Amino acid sequence: MCIESKPVMDYCTAIQQVLASSDSVRLKTRGKAISHAVSAAEVTRNRFITDLKGKSINIGTEELNPETGGSRNVSSITITLKKEVK
Repeated sequence: MCIESKPVMDYCTAIQQVLASSDSVRLKTRGKAISHAVSAAEVTRNRFITDLKGKSINIGTEELNPETGGSRNVSSITITLKKEVK
């Protein structure tokens, strides 16, 4: 699931929908939307699905080539959440 700049609760709902049919979800974003991904993961984990655990968090840098020419580096994050088996 790619996180952008929608309200955090929209992503919480989407995460819950994915987890209804799967045992894990991967949130991927870059740049300014990183805080939205972290917030959506934490709100879902703390308020809605309490047996959800952070399986992995990967951070990195991607090089973008804008249409105007040149290149720039942008931070990225991938958060994988998994339901805990009881």
